[in-house]
Amino acid sequence: MRRAGSREGSRGPRPVRLGLRSAAALVLVSAVGAVFFGWPLLADRDSGLAAHSGDAPWLFGALLPLLVAVVVATIADSGMDAKAVAMLGVLAAVGAALRPLGAGTAGLEPMFFLMVLSGRVLGPGFGFVLGAVTMFASALLTGGVGPWMPFQMLSMAWFTMGAGLLPGAERLRGRAELAMLALYGAFAAFAYGTVMNLYGWTIITGMASGISYHPGDPVQDNLVRFLAYVTATSLGWDLGRAVLTVVLTLTLGGTLLRALRRATRRAAFEARVTFEESSGAPRG
Repeated sequence: MRRAGSREGSRGPRPVRLGLRSAAALVLVSAVGAVFFGWPLLADRDSGLAAHSGDAPWLFGALLPLLVAVVVATIADSGMDAKAVAMLGVLAAVGAALRPLGAGTAGLEPMFFLMVLSGRVLGPGFGFVLGAVTMFASALLTGGVGPWMPFQMLSMAWFTMGAGLLPGAERLRGRAELAMLALYGAFAAFAYGTVMNLYGWTIITGMASGISYHPGDPVQDNLVRFLAYVTATSLGWDLGRAVLTVVLTLTLGGTLLRALRRATRRAAFEARVTFEESSGAPRG
């Protein structure tokens, strides 16, 4: 008996290999999530969404976990074994523990650094699941459970999955890889804050007319007000998140990448057990 496929090659083993069904489910949930986030820009003034902008997020928040659960089940069906589930639990627990360290301090959130590197090593499928589970666990840990939590889960799932989709996974190493991950981390940190602002923008009342949401207005007008809202309310937080992610990636990224790749090699996620007939005669 021998284990096939456990030898380290130019590409590291990944716990979840996306098949056609899993990729289709990810695309579907991402498309639905984009609609959930972007409906304010397209809703008509007299539509039901505009009339019930206060309770629509609760409805969306109830539906999103079901959609994420479908994706998780599909990915698990495509090959997430017990070792991958164990690694998912460990990384999600570490990420959830890191989040409170910077909560409330100028947007400093060290968990984003871990998500970038984990998604890079373990792939987009595992990254999507890891991002969603980590955000769910951190919400339970910090008491941040609310209608915004499913949106945070989906945003973090996109954030971590994006790191797994970056090019050069088989060839790029060293400083060039760290520079690419730092650049992605900075961009994704701003993107995460912007997407979450799009959720909160529609339910906050009492703001100045130049930054508030006006249901039914032309898309370009609402976009201008939304950008002004982002600049006025969260740009500093997003900047702090981006800077910390870049600094941690450039200073600690190499060590963590090696540790994650060593762990995936030892776990032998892609190893398959095969049986071979012995060529020698049995001994008495």
